[in-house]
Amino acid sequence: MKFREIVMQRYATKRFDGRVVPDEKVRELLELVRFAPSAINLQPWRIRVVTDPAQKAALKPAAFDQEQVTTCSHLLVFCADPDYEGLIARLEALLSANQVPEEMRQMVVGMARQFTGEMSLDQRLAWSTAQTYLALGNALNGAKALGLDSCPMGGFNPVTVTEILGIPRPLVPVMLCPIGYAADQPMPKLRFELDEILV
Repeated sequence: MKFREIVMQRYATKRFDGRVVPDEKVRELLELVRFAPSAINLQPWRIRVVTDPAQKAALKPAAFDQEQVTTCSHLLVFCADPDYEGLIARLEALLSANQVPEEMRQMVVGMARQFTGEMSLDQRLAWSTAQTYLALGNALNGAKALGLDSCPMGGFNPVTVTEILGIPRPLVPVMLCPIGYAADQPMPKLRFELDEILV
């Protein structure tokens, strides 16, 4: 499937048919998410994969009773990670393990420390949230490329989701992405004209 077809056929699925997506396909999707772009390659996101029906049922009220949560095969909970000290340490270790030259390592790590060091806690979370949306984009289009359906969901209570799933601090759930096989039909894709989005 060409990328244009993926973009045009993808839609926000409201109800799934309950069929289970094979583990290998989920793994393939998560690999696509893993290679999402991120500034300075800090990758400030984590993902909880929820498959247990009881957990999904518990999460449904926290997502305003939207049935995608319980009818999907897998629920991906995208969490923003604002722990830049930890992220920079992980990045430095990754660069070192892959034998990136010392000069390049120092430049990248120095840039990351300077950029994030000036941020308040709220700014760190906001920036991580924006970066997490990049990973979500890979999940949405990647799912369609793999023959799956999905739905980006921002309508939920992150505090309750954190409590139910035991999400460790300082991670903050920012988007839900149920995946599976659609049991509904897409509505016509309506978008503003190109001239209306150009400034």
